[in-house]
Amino acid sequence: MVTRRTVLRTGGAALAAGAFGISLPNPAAAAAAAERAAPARLLPSFGRPTRLDVAHVGALNGYDQLLLTTLQGTVNRRGPRLYFTFDDGAADRRWLSSTGASVTQHDNALDLVGRYRDRVRGAVLVDPDVPDSVNVATTLAGLKNGVAATAEQARDHGLKTLVDLRGRFDPDDVLGTYRWQLDKLFPHCDHALLSGLPPTRTVSVSGVKWREVARESERIRDTSNRKSRTLDLSPELGGDNDVYLRFQDSFGDDGWGASVGSVKVTVDGKELASFTPGTDGEKPYLFDGLNSSLGDKANRFADGGGYFVYHFKAPAGTGKLTVDVDLWNQYLVTATATAPTRVEPFPYFRDYVVASRAMVLWLPPSGDTGKLLDEVLTKLAPTTPYAGWFPNDVAGEWGGVDRASQHGVPVVAADFYMNGTVHAGVPAKVSGRVPKRPKAELRNRVYVTFTVGEGDNIQYCQRRMRDIWDDPKRGDVPVNWTVTPLLADIGPAQLAYYQKTATDNDLLICGPSGAGYTYPGSWPKAALDSYTELTGRYLRRTGMDLVYAYNPRNADNDGWVPFDESVMASFRKNTPLRGVIQSWETGDLQARPAGIPVIGNFYPQGKGADFRDALLHHIEGRDPDKPMFIAAAINAWSWTPSDIAELAKLLDDPFEIVRGDAFFELLDRSYE
Repeated sequence: MVTRRTVLRTGGAALAAGAFGISLPNPAAAAAAAERAAPARLLPSFGRPTRLDVAHVGALNGYDQLLLTTLQGTVNRRGPRLYFTFDDGAADRRWLSSTGASVTQHDNALDLVGRYRDRVRGAVLVDPDVPDSVNVATTLAGLKNGVAATAEQARDHGLKTLVDLRGRFDPDDVLGTYRWQLDKLFPHCDHALLSGLPPTRTVSVSGVKWREVARESERIRDTSNRKSRTLDLSPELGGDNDVYLRFQDSFGDDGWGASVGSVKVTVDGKELASFTPGTDGEKPYLFDGLNSSLGDKANRFADGGGYFVYHFKAPAGTGKLTVDVDLWNQYLVTATATAPTRVEPFPYFRDYVVASRAMVLWLPPSGDTGKLLDEVLTKLAPTTPYAGWFPNDVAGEWGGVDRASQHGVPVVAADFYMNGTVHAGVPAKVSGRVPKRPKAELRNRVYVTFTVGEGDNIQYCQRRMRDIWDDPKRGDVPVNWTVTPLLADIGPAQLAYYQKTATDNDLLICGPSGAGYTYPGSWPKAALDSYTELTGRYLRRTGMDLVYAYNPRNADNDGWVPFDESVMASFRKNTPLRGVIQSWETGDLQARPAGIPVIGNFYPQGKGADFRDALLHHIEGRDPDKPMFIAAAINAWSWTPSDIAELAKLLDDPFEIVRGDAFFELLDRSYE
């Protein structure tokens, strides 16, 4: 929940751009320049990389990484020169050779600030007390050819102060901060791209020891285990009496993790705190909620690898500390007396945003911030990409993507995409050839096609997909791999690599729902053709004619709206699509609107025998004299090709595993 205020910390007077000493370009001139430069591509490139200065930044803190990635954006706008490796460096190093550039390795990444100081005009100073100033500083860095930095960094690196954001915004007034940015900065930004990035991230502190307090050992997804549980946290008392309580998913592979409906904290029999998630009462105790979401039942939950942490401080001399938690689903609860994380700026993808002179924001898609997000989206032309992601409020992904769709704006999940200013300019040969279809005979079998999701997510294509793609068992079983055709713009060498190394059992298909993640059923009818035309252009450019797609959630928010005749007619008119796998989870959707076969995916939980048993249950009562079709979804974050190969060994008669193109050819024939 965001506390709404309508004035900035300036005695109520509206801040003009001149109050920050900002000299901005003429918006009409900028628009004309953008129009002249408008290419056939959706996402911009900044030229071919020929010489790169490379350094590892994984060990640096978020403020140093923010300084370097905004430096990278300003420098690389005139031609890629800077390339950084993050985390342990492996993911970024393996794509470095594909750039074709000569490389100079630097041991100290911060030395590059001095080397390229003459390429930037100075620093925009962030306010450490106002997290969202990181995003405002990023927008200003792009507009003023500068970097985002703290006052100490600017002093240490000899950078002139361009704009000082310290003390300018109210820390509690997120709405006011982004309202100012929309009014004062957006008119001067390049409107070919809008970005949504979290201003901060949480970083784990090493050496923290957790004690397991409670765990659900069964796969429960229906709230049947919901009840209030009393958790004794007395073992964590001592020292300053700080206690941290973490909630996670006890089964990280199926998306039904710990869910909390209420919390009551008691010390020595007296109530210390009582709150419901998502309310003002929760705020003082929510230590780390960035990796969790709010549900529609006044609950907070964390699925897969997500988590959330509450912090309680017991009075001195406390002998017993207990917490009563309304808890359900697949929970894992642990406790520690050590602060497990720290908060620092979120540095990723900012090179691309700065180089693009785009505006960056972070607005929860519900409530008043959702209304402001609507206002921003209204100012964009149809098919303008929103690159980044959305906050995990009660609306989260579904609400954010749906709002964008209602304004004709596709989403590019890009918040963890690294070195985009370099990768977009790599001259790689992307094939537009549609792979030759395997021969298939229609029989009275159960045809199964496996589809690995997340392909709309460009950082997945850059990182996790490469990890599992390199599994030696890939190619043993027919598998569909979703990728975004927009990689042809922002990561052509990555897409070319997957095309060139695909086996006869690997088929690249388009991730949701075309040229950018969107819900076509939510688009304004007058704008839908612009999206399907764009999608058709990118599908032909990348040789794909199948798509995994989403549509809006239904009125009860417990399922999806099926694609109707009008939406599929637009796809049929403007794209080469031969089939659509729609996100459905129960697998009981099968239709042929506008002549395009559409089948709902079936998403069993677990792996191996659990997955097989779910398939067997799904086909109970089938007519053995007719073929049956199952589009089975594979969780990209928890499965590997080795897991798929093990599952395939368990699927004997009547199952037959086929590649997606053969699957849809047979499905189409079955209608005849």
